[in-house]
Amino acid sequence: MRLERVMRPLSSTLLFACAMLAMPSNAGAQGSYPDKPIRMIVPQAPGSATDNVARVFAAALGPELGQTIIIENKPGAAFTIGLDLVAKAAPDGYTLGVGPVGALAISPNMVAKLPFSVEKDFQPIMVIARGHLLVVVAPSSPIQSLKDLIDAGKKNPGTLTNASSASGSPGHVGAELFKSMAGIDAVHVPYRGGATATTDLIAGRVSFMFESLNSLSPHVRSGAVRGLAVSGDKRSINFPDIPTVAEAGVPGYSAPTWTGLIGPAGMPKAIVDKINAAANRVLATPAFRERFAAVGDELAGGTPEEFGATIKNDLAKWKDVVQRSGAKLE
Repeated sequence: MRLERVMRPLSSTLLFACAMLAMPSNAGAQGSYPDKPIRMIVPQAPGSATDNVARVFAAALGPELGQTIIIENKPGAAFTIGLDLVAKAAPDGYTLGVGPVGALAISPNMVAKLPFSVEKDFQPIMVIARGHLLVVVAPSSPIQSLKDLIDAGKKNPGTLTNASSASGSPGHVGAELFKSMAGIDAVHVPYRGGATATTDLIAGRVSFMFESLNSLSPHVRSGAVRGLAVSGDKRSINFPDIPTVAEAGVPGYSAPTWTGLIGPAGMPKAIVDKINAAANRVLATPAFRERFAAVGDELAGGTPEEFGATIKNDLAKWKDVVQRSGAKLE
């Protein structure tokens, strides 16, 4: 009996000690993060607007976290191939994704059966950058302003053509919103990538295009395309002379773009917060801001919660736009 009384508290003490030993082990694993390279999945091809942002960002974030970040391009199926890899990855912080507005807020409203839920299967970490779509025409085009474009569309319904980098892309849906609000008719011409669409626009094979300012900024600076308007609520800080679509003739038009950092749902909060803090520090450095200026977008930053709210709000907004415009994946 005496031995039994001794053993009972001893067993309880051992159990408590084991539990306490387990806790530092878990905390230590998170505290040592990252202790191996991180892969960053881009759901678009190399050279795309999202890829440009991801590469510049990863090159700066890696040293801030003390690890190499390897970009993996996984394009296809309206962004779903790359995003599905992120959604199904282990939530340990070693697989991240870079998602543009098209991937996280537009195409989910156009794909019949997604293999994931945007709101349930991803952990928002931070908005990296905000930007615009740019409305452009060829330099040889007689259209000199957005008002000219609207007038031409009304005088000759169905004769204008608008290119996009792909069906379901921000440029596609942004143009559909513009055509609906401006009251013009134009034939949508989808391409397999923005570069080919831009080449045909410059050659005069299509009338106009909505495309990421990130992608088009070198062509604007060189004079290869004529910029008519930007899609956001305010003018671009990099191209202050180009008016917004709302200023230039379509009051109330708003279609800003953004690119954000995500991970799979279930990531430990300590790791999410560590990545978020490192990313915000990167965005605040003058050297990074100077390097990023060449991309054309504007740096953002903020909390995971703020990014989550942006995704939720834009999912609802673009759902309404898609339904009203009748835009479809072709």
